[in-house]
Amino acid sequence: MKKNIYITSAVCLLAGATLLSSCSDEFLKEKKLYGKYSETTVYSNYETAQNRIDYLYWQLLPGTKEGDNMYANIVSTGDDDDDAKTTEEYGGISKWEDNTKPLDYQSLNGWNDHFYVEFKENSPYGNIRNINDAIEGIEASADLTEKQKNELLGQAYFMRAWRYYTMVRWYGGVPIIKNVQDALVGDGGGENLIVPRSTTKECIDFICEDLDKASAMLPKSWDQASKNWGRVTSGTAAALKGRVLLLFASPIFNRSDNHERWEAAYQANKAALDTLAMGGYGLAYENNPGDESTSGANWAKIFLNPQGSDGVVNEAVFVTLYNNLQKQEDKSDKNNPWEQSIRPKTAAGDGGKAATSEIVDLFPMADGKKPGESQYEYDPNLFFANRDPRFYRTFAFPGVKWTYDGNTKDLLTDDKTTVFHYKNIDITDNYPYNGSDYVLWSYTWYDNLENTSNPAKSGWAADALGNRNFSVYVRKRSDDLELNANPLYKYTNEGEQPSFKHSGAPYIEMRYAEVLLNYAEAAAATNRFDEAFNALKRIRSRVYNPASNPKIDANYGLTLGDRAHMLAEVLYERQIELAYEGKRFEDMRRWMLFDGGEGQGALKSSWALTGFGGNTCTYLGVAPANGHKNHYIEMFTNKKAAKSDDNGSDPLLKEGVTRPAGLNLMNRFAKGNNGEDVLEKFYTDYLTRKDRNADGNNDAQVPTFQPYYYFLGLNYSAMYNNATLMQTIGWDDYSHGGMGTYDPLEEDPSKLSVDNSYKK
Repeated sequence: MKKNIYITSAVCLLAGATLLSSCSDEFLKEKKLYGKYSETTVYSNYETAQNRIDYLYWQLLPGTKEGDNMYANIVSTGDDDDDAKTTEEYGGISKWEDNTKPLDYQSLNGWNDHFYVEFKENSPYGNIRNINDAIEGIEASADLTEKQKNELLGQAYFMRAWRYYTMVRWYGGVPIIKNVQDALVGDGGGENLIVPRSTTKECIDFICEDLDKASAMLPKSWDQASKNWGRVTSGTAAALKGRVLLLFASPIFNRSDNHERWEAAYQANKAALDTLAMGGYGLAYENNPGDESTSGANWAKIFLNPQGSDGVVNEAVFVTLYNNLQKQEDKSDKNNPWEQSIRPKTAAGDGGKAATSEIVDLFPMADGKKPGESQYEYDPNLFFANRDPRFYRTFAFPGVKWTYDGNTKDLLTDDKTTVFHYKNIDITDNYPYNGSDYVLWSYTWYDNLENTSNPAKSGWAADALGNRNFSVYVRKRSDDLELNANPLYKYTNEGEQPSFKHSGAPYIEMRYAEVLLNYAEAAAATNRFDEAFNALKRIRSRVYNPASNPKIDANYGLTLGDRAHMLAEVLYERQIELAYEGKRFEDMRRWMLFDGGEGQGALKSSWALTGFGGNTCTYLGVAPANGHKNHYIEMFTNKKAAKSDDNGSDPLLKEGVTRPAGLNLMNRFAKGNNGEDVLEKFYTDYLTRKDRNADGNNDAQVPTFQPYYYFLGLNYSAMYNNATLMQTIGWDDYSHGGMGTYDPLEEDPSKLSVDNSYKK
């Protein structure tokens, strides 16, 4: 029977516009709006069928911040949302950590809902309905060739697997819907509309089945690379399968440390690396860190040009592309807001993002060793000295050059006193920067010197930075002018989005380095220590250069050890390599690093950890995250000054102190005004470190991730609209009363509690 598919007027079918890039016009085609169409219309030719698939990309690709995806709440990134804020990467008490307001099914409503959202196609199951429609329509088409069908179906199967993965990682088992349900005719008298939650294992198997189909159907790489750049490939599907099976093998789902699960994860990730290699993917700049003084420049370039060129392999396995267009009537603009969010106000950014002292202090030293274990002595006051090259491309700090293509004078209003984007901030002629000369000066001073030792107090920031006076900013994934002479953003005050907001920088959800780290973790867990060790060495080979630094050994500071040691080494490397890429919170959840797994037995006796020595934190030798507050680094001068955030009150400048020209990362070790030695002397002479509270000053508000949070419960709206769904253990059950009975760890479907009362 032919069905009519209804799409609301707000929905656009895209003619490739999902995959927008500042470097390609191929996707800037006119989008068509379809209100009502039949499957024969959509799936009768390749172009319209591809439009349907491209629409799935638009709905489902992850974005650079919470809510960036306009149709799906898929957060996979390193922005300061509540997920990322629950890690050591950002300060602030998140909803996950607020012990004064424990979460329940009501407080989850409208927040962190990865299951229900609303009764529309932009809900998770609305997404799945669209995917199932595409699969059914393409399979039934008599007009598409077998090759065309495979190309399209491979992408659809991947998207369905991706959508289910985003739910299963949170809830465990969820209802599996493989067909387009027809509520209007009752679909089997209504019987087929009532689908209970499957076991987690059934969901994992289903996801892997879809990914195997996708991998078999999709090309290793696409022809016409510029036109198809951003589409998923066989390697993308294989890599996601590796991530999925690694999740299933992790302690959150694998309490007994079952070896078979780790082995499956190992084999999947090993196969993914092989498949990716055949498609031209790899570790960009492997064994090519460049001159050591470049301070991670090659590594930083992968976020600007992940596709690769000039002999550099493609590192982007799963990517969301953007363009740098201004607002268009056809809404074809899809800009990456990251650059705008991390740039300070003095560059006409949104004010920047503060890095915590915890993550700054944990980065390796220049020999690859942790602070305190290194040949280099770690001086917290000179925290930037002698660090891992990735440090300098992850953080910005007082006195470092952070160049951009633009000039803040171009953003001034007619009175020439204020920056366009910040009309309420007085930026005099002392402050508008030429971006090519921009130096971040983010030290502070106090009008009351007694407050310099008070972690609850903050000082006044230099260069009119006002009360955004943290000293260390997040720099990761920045489009620095020194690295890219043709930036992917438009620095302008035209339109609705000024300065850096018109950015076409790609966002990489999954890159080859992560796949290699997934492989390393599974290798370590299956006692293949040499393989894990060599994978970690490959990661570091593009940032460390033993030839130019005699303190770096052939192993880049890594040490071979037993199973627990190697797993800890892999997880530490993930903290560094994948910082601010949205992976840390998931790592902490799947390894239960908030409390080591304590309290799981109180939820259900079979949930208690029987492997990993009964506590994952103890096993790995790391401190539990619970109970530990984060801090901001503040570099202040002991020179007293008045309450003001303008240049005239800077006590150093008032006393005639000359700032260094700014640390040039491309030539860090040059002797002279812009070398590291000069900046170190400036810090020693004038600045002192203070670690200021980043999680508030309420001592009763202790960061606490509750044991029942590891598996998310269904919110009120989901249970209200489907009373047959069983609630997760540990969460109140709105529909049935009492506590939830659904067990995400139960593998026998017959033992799951199922509500059949609707049949009565």
